[in-house]
Amino acid sequence: MSSGDRSQAVDVQESKTYEVRTYGCQMNVHDSERLSGLLEDAGFVRAPAGSDGDADVVVFNTCAVRENADNKLYGNLGRLAPMKTKRPGMQIAVGGCLAQKDRDTIVKKAPWVDVVFGTHNIGKLPVLLERARVQEETQIEIAESLEAFPSTLPTRRESAYAAWVSISVGCNNTCTFCIVPALRGKEKDRRTGDILAEIEALVDEGVSEITLLGQNVNAYGSDIGDREAFSKLLRACGRIEGLERVRFTSPHPRDFTDDVIAAMAETPNAMPQLHMPMQSGSDTVLKAMRRSYRQERFLGIIDKVRAAIPHAAITTDIIVGFPGETEEDFEQTLHAVREARFSQAFTFQYSKRPGTPAATMEGQIPKEVVQARYERLVALQEEISWDENKKQVGRTLELMVAEGEGRKDGATHRLSGRAPDNRLVHFTKPETEVRPGDVVTVEITYAAPHHLLAEGAVLDVRRTRAGDAWEKRNAAAAAKPAGVMLGLPKIGAPEPLPVAAGAGSGCGCD
Repeated sequence: MSSGDRSQAVDVQESKTYEVRTYGCQMNVHDSERLSGLLEDAGFVRAPAGSDGDADVVVFNTCAVRENADNKLYGNLGRLAPMKTKRPGMQIAVGGCLAQKDRDTIVKKAPWVDVVFGTHNIGKLPVLLERARVQEETQIEIAESLEAFPSTLPTRRESAYAAWVSISVGCNNTCTFCIVPALRGKEKDRRTGDILAEIEALVDEGVSEITLLGQNVNAYGSDIGDREAFSKLLRACGRIEGLERVRFTSPHPRDFTDDVIAAMAETPNAMPQLHMPMQSGSDTVLKAMRRSYRQERFLGIIDKVRAAIPHAAITTDIIVGFPGETEEDFEQTLHAVREARFSQAFTFQYSKRPGTPAATMEGQIPKEVVQARYERLVALQEEISWDENKKQVGRTLELMVAEGEGRKDGATHRLSGRAPDNRLVHFTKPETEVRPGDVVTVEITYAAPHHLLAEGAVLDVRRTRAGDAWEKRNAAAAAKPAGVMLGLPKIGAPEPLPVAAGAGSGCGCD
């Protein structure tokens, strides 16, 4: 958009509100931060909390990895149709992976949609909305390849103290259960200097924790021909003054090399946490999935990480009931879980994803068999998670105070925070004021399968620049309309992945 067009759009849309609804993985959540930034840069303001579609522009940032993703989208679009009829000028846009995949189907099933855009051209949203308004017809624009690296776009970040930073987009793998490479394209790495410049700018604004983000984050460097580029990036993050915590998600076992483990262990602000999707413990199933490692290789990585970082919390993704999975295959998954002793696992029941090779494979497992295996896996992981959390009792930990992560905090007079290994800890509210982004020191007194408690007095409170940034943002927001949180996942410091039902692994984080 030219500067003249931009000013005209701002004049027209000066008082218009927007809402973004997000579904899917961390990449989608971060894309929604950019969509919000683009809309605000074009003159929109965020609709008040609880608007539930009562906004001038409603944007759906979709996911295509669930079998019922389209049903969910069309159900939501259907509920907005009468609202759109009653509200002249209201616009609805659909973007993300499902839009990339089903561009024409969306308009046929929901002709009241104004804009359909893909994963490669999210920067066009304001232009497409304005064009749809002027021409009074649906605008469909799906780029087949990346037009510009998304991090060059304006971004409205949802946390003052923690931030996502994309280091790559796309994926070069061919996992038979995953449609992400077809929708987000081949991997494209971002220049290291640009990544570090963004991190330094975020730290200057008060951010103290960043999470490096990519479809296969540790494959970073393949696009520029440097196999050790990711470990070098981790070490470079360690030299950024004021950056207290560095995390990354999600690595692929194929690319998890010894130099990465060494960088994790030797970089002071690299957190003792690793989320690495296993998907299955059976070599036969892994081969059918086109996963380029086997159980021995995966468990070997876990052993090396624990040898270098004894207190590391390791989490994973697991798919149950992949086509052709036998009882013996499933027993191998249970064996791998017992050996790996994950602190948490994000577990899924396999279901078909249209457009993937696995969807047409022979040997589709009956639903009741998948369900029974799933319940056995969840029970085993629940037991292990609890045992691993019990080992934390008596430890003294530094927590970064979190915002809105303890649903019962108000009733229990507690606050919540994240340990260095990303475990969620609820702690007694101290007499000293603490803000999200501040750091407290506590002693762990109780363990549950999915959280820890520090029931004694807080041992120390450290006010931080991140807490200052949170306070400054809240003061500024008090004079503006309340915001609407973006969709399903939370922004900021990513949560440990819980045991949960689903269909396949997270979008691109495998």
